[in-house]
Amino acid sequence: MSYRYIALVDVNRRWNLANLTEIEAALQMDNMRERFTSGSIRLFLAAETPFQPLPGGGFAIGHLFSRTFAPFDAMARLSTFSSNKRLREHVTENCWGEYVLVQPDERDGTGITLTRDPSGGVPCIYSLRNGSGFITSGISLATRLDLYRKRIDWDVLIHCLTYPNLKTRRTAFADICELLPGSSLAIDPRNLTTHPNWSPWKFVARGHRHTNLVDAAADIRASVASVVHAWADVDESILMELSGGIDSSIVAACLKNAGPRVTCYNLATPVPGADERQYARQMAACLGVDLQTEQLDLDIACGDVAPFPDAVSPRMGILQYAVSHAMEAAALRHGASSTYTGSGGDTVFGLLTNAVPAADAIRERGVIAGLSSIRDLSVLHQCTMWKAARLTARKMIRAPKAACVPDCTFMNPSLFIAPAEAHPWFDAPKGMLPGDWERIVDLASNQLFRDIVYRGENCWIRMPLLSQPVVEACLRVPSWMSISGGHNRVAARAAFADVLPPDILNRRSKGSFVGYLGAVFKRNKNQIRETLLSGGLNDQHLLDADALTRFFEAELPPRDKSFTRVLSLFTAENWVRHQAC
Repeated sequence: MSYRYIALVDVNRRWNLANLTEIEAALQMDNMRERFTSGSIRLFLAAETPFQPLPGGGFAIGHLFSRTFAPFDAMARLSTFSSNKRLREHVTENCWGEYVLVQPDERDGTGITLTRDPSGGVPCIYSLRNGSGFITSGISLATRLDLYRKRIDWDVLIHCLTYPNLKTRRTAFADICELLPGSSLAIDPRNLTTHPNWSPWKFVARGHRHTNLVDAAADIRASVASVVHAWADVDESILMELSGGIDSSIVAACLKNAGPRVTCYNLATPVPGADERQYARQMAACLGVDLQTEQLDLDIACGDVAPFPDAVSPRMGILQYAVSHAMEAAALRHGASSTYTGSGGDTVFGLLTNAVPAADAIRERGVIAGLSSIRDLSVLHQCTMWKAARLTARKMIRAPKAACVPDCTFMNPSLFIAPAEAHPWFDAPKGMLPGDWERIVDLASNQLFRDIVYRGENCWIRMPLLSQPVVEACLRVPSWMSISGGHNRVAARAAFADVLPPDILNRRSKGSFVGYLGAVFKRNKNQIRETLLSGGLNDQHLLDADALTRFFEAELPPRDKSFTRVLSLFTAENWVRHQAC
């Protein structure tokens, strides 16, 4: 299940009334009703999509919660603000949730401002020209209404394939853009202007950072628990995806004694490497329920499978498709109204796998304190102090790593590879710490989770660890504090030390699905080869056909993971084949 809406926009107020009547009739057939009208916008919502009116003639699509986690009355709390701009600032600073705000211009009503929450929980794509067009939660709505005919933007598709971990405002469909999480879009007859209204850099600045582990852990505990409880109050029954790792276990721990019925589910694979059932079973026992398990299919993801219908870029990979298919079926089988995951926990909780936390400690706290972090680093990575010190010194000397490094593997070498598009969160302040830079770059990549996780039309997807209060609490934790004592994600572990099973709290290993993907590749190698070399990507001269041919004809060396890149190209080809161009 998802938020479903479409807004018809004409800031010049030159409505085609005959066409509008046809659209209204089609939307009514789709169980969507007009909920908001001004001179320049008409907003239609599905019956299951929550909404709230705002002062000043505005509208909030989705779920909007108070930062105090008390019951929230938008009208009562927000009616005192004299301008829409101040109201938006107040919502960003004092509220959270999954929402898009729609606000008409308060001067003459011709302009419109949209604001998307920092977690990106409510989708927001748009096609606007000269102040008219549409804004919607899903491209399929626009195509069904004949408001848009799909056309692939091959230049953007090249960018997606070259920078697979970067989300930008452009989509792989021509004339379709996305409002990025934490941003606002101002529409008037002459211009479209986007600007960030939330920045992660505020929370890593001096004066906002935690100075001790006790306070950091308490802040994380309060934010995660309160967010999970707020969502649990909304939902009727929950399917908890338990991977066995610390992130999903923390979310599950917060569901103990929750009102909704909770079913815990774990996915294993028919090949070694990703069997986490021994850990997931312990966490399920803490909730007083049995663990339901299922084995992922090796064949389901390599056929001619339809991608997520509202995917505006080829993001969902083979593993995500297999998991989504299994969890969607499980939710239907167990009658779950919502699925909860620990998505994004590694980044949010500050998992850094290099020497940058120790480098941050020296820069922020001095050499003496930095030596303690170097010792923590050596324990964490089980190396000597000398090696940890050497790696830390190298980190301090070198420039911060690039936000995005192009991956041109198996791409046509004659292609022009444009520089990575800027993301608003990459606008770093002077004097930033390298660890904060790496965390925030990774946090921007987390925005892709909304694109790759799909659980069908009958189940809400909840990602509590991506919510604004949790992200802000974790950003306040310095990178060096997250490896204190020689463990990773230490503040998050300390926050939930009393409710996690010891085996999960103290584990250092992590399951991997690489073996599963390798088995999928071997079983479907011939089909993957045929699909890639005869498909649209190759027809558009995007691929290095010779390099791919050599790769398929050679024996895959042990531990070689280049097949994962081939699988990514295969899923992109599958997306291309399902677009009616």
